[in-house]
Amino acid sequence: MGIESLPWWEMLLRLGLAVGLGGLVGLNRERAHKPAGVKTLVMVCLGSALIMIVSIEMFVRYAGQSTNIDPGRIAAQVVTGVGFLGAGTIIHAEGGLVRGLTTAASIWAVAGIGLACGSGMYLLAALSTGLAVSALALINRFMRTTTKRGKQQSKND
Repeated sequence: MGIESLPWWEMLLRLGLAVGLGGLVGLNRERAHKPAGVKTLVMVCLGSALIMIVSIEMFVRYAGQSTNIDPGRIAAQVVTGVGFLGAGTIIHAEGGLVRGLTTAASIWAVAGIGLACGSGMYLLAALSTGLAVSALALINRFMRTTTKRGKQQSKND
């Protein structure tokens, strides 16, 4: 009994879920007028899911042969590559201020959500999306009401 390839509808489900969940996080960022919005985070999540599916399919295709294909290794490269993408969003502004860390972290988290979608871990992907959107919204609201920095930042948004 060999390992079978994913049916087309399962691949479409995984990719579609990645688009939807990445879009939810992106919508939150878009509403806050941040640089990485819906389109960016949808593409990061979709790309991560696609790469994970390709990785799994390569494992299935070459299972039993002398090749050493490990889906986890390809996923690890997504994490590294997206880290560079996120690093590009971080700006050192005047006065030594660092801006864009939350945007970079959002890109990185959405890549993880995409990997979960591509792996078929639907509940994990959905829970992570819910937690990411909630954290972004609630922490932002908390910061605006409780700290001087948050009140100043809300004026800049």
